[in-house]
Amino acid sequence: MNHLILAAMTVCLCSPIFALDTGVAYAGSNMKIRSTHVRYHHNLDLLVFSLRVKGRAGATFPKPNGELNGAPVLGYVFPTTLAPSDVGFEADGGIVALAVTAHPDFDDTPLWDEDNNGRYDDDGQVWHTHWVLLDHDTRVPGGLSVVQIAPEDAAQVLPPTNPGMPMYMDSPNFGLAFNNRTLRVLVPAQRVSGNLTFNFDAVAAFMRVDTTGEKPLLGVYQVYSIASGDLSLPYSIGLKEEL
Repeated sequence: MNHLILAAMTVCLCSPIFALDTGVAYAGSNMKIRSTHVRYHHNLDLLVFSLRVKGRAGATFPKPNGELNGAPVLGYVFPTTLAPSDVGFEADGGIVALAVTAHPDFDDTPLWDEDNNGRYDDDGQVWHTHWVLLDHDTRVPGGLSVVQIAPEDAAQVLPPTNPGMPMYMDSPNFGLAFNNRTLRVLVPAQRVSGNLTFNFDAVAAFMRVDTTGEKPLLGVYQVYSIASGDLSLPYSIGLKEEL
């Protein structure tokens, strides 16, 4: 599977992109990943996903599009070798990724009020977490998209915390924190079925929504940086006994 990811990302990093709103304006040090790690805290049975950027993590936000079709999405994404079933997806293939995203045009965390203003439908612009299932897709410059499903199949193949969109996406509401150059995401080990042997990588990317059916519903259009440089998923979990 890794050679497939590498080929897809090579297209994005090396080919010129001429389409409108590809996310070029968001490129910069805030999306330039320098390092990544996942540490398991045994005393808390907790995984901490972390990445460090050259600038300030989470300081860049996409500009509103004004509608769902064409809506921009910025993301810090951790592709993994986890199985779909480890995170509650009923699927045979694909790349399980933990994504931290921001998108001002829509809210896809209907169970959670991230900005604590008493409303549950206006938090898309706040950085938040998703599990997604990615696959190769030549329809977009980034070569990857979130795998779509038939709406009537959602209840059978997705966890009940999914946002109701017809694709392999879950909204697990994991805690996250930005601290200058560093992003950390807190994932209880139980939420990956106790799997502590997976590999991972880290990517900063621009995605876009397309509701026309001509492109994937959520595809990758621009890759800003990859921790490993080649998306080979070379990193494994480190052990930390205490916080």
